[in-house]
Amino acid sequence: QVQLVESGGGLVQAGGSLRLSCAASGRTSSDGAMGWFRQAPGKEREFVATITWSGGTYYADSVKGRFTVSSDNAKNTMYLQMNSLKPEDAAVYYCAHHTGASWEYWGQGTQVTVSS
Repeated sequence: QVQLVESGGGLVQAGGSLRLSCAASGRTSSDGAMGWFRQAPGKEREFVATITWSGGTYYADSVKGRFTVSSDNAKNTMYLQMNSLKPEDAAVYYCAHHTGASWEYWGQGTQVTVSS
């Protein structure tokens, strides 16, 4: 079992920054990856960014150049630095663990609100 706990969400003005954290505990798979997803009201959950255990990163086009995903493997923690936030970035942000087969484990989510 893997437990994921997000933190760092909050209210920020457009153009501002936030850093989200995702602390993982339990038996994470070194064959997989960690990722961030988000879900706005009335919309489907969408991919934001992912980072593999070897450090490879991938981003949704909508956040490229503004968001940066990173990890501290010694702390089993993943981060999402979000800069130049836009109102359309407002959502509940979830971290997830890909075991090599699927996005099997999910956190409870943290709310990000961006005021215009």
